[in-house]
Amino acid sequence: MTKMANINPKMLHISKHVRDAMICSSLADNLREQYARKSVRVKKGDNVRVMRGEYSGIEGKIEKVNTHRGTLAIEGVQREKVRGGNVKVQIHASNVQVIGLNLDDKLRENRLRSNKNTEKENLNNKKPRKILSRNKKSSKKEQD
Repeated sequence: MTKMANINPKMLHISKHVRDAMICSSLADNLREQYARKSVRVKKGDNVRVMRGEYSGIEGKIEKVNTHRGTLAIEGVQREKVRGGNVKVQIHASNVQVIGLNLDDKLRENRLRSNKNTEKENLNNKKPRKILSRNKKSSKKEQD
């Protein structure tokens, strides 16, 4: 039997492609304005800043993404073992902030750019909505 202690029980029976999409981190303020998004799926090669925990404030590039546990291995975030040697510390994706995106993947770049364009169009095409009341008596008074 496999060890399941480090896995969120809600994530056990979710298929891999859905679980992969859940590994998101918030974007830095300048990237939020640029891409009109609040968070993004983290990928290997993204630059991140650790926001919580013992290693908060450290910036580095993502070396590995563990989709099963939702954790990241980041350059420069490591601890020393008792008998010597260093071990990478896994940080949960929700505890980091993306400060630089790896845009080598053209599909990812196009999706980020298209989202930005659709957000602008939606803001420009908004029409003022007419407020309808549910109370029949008050609507009759408004007509008179």
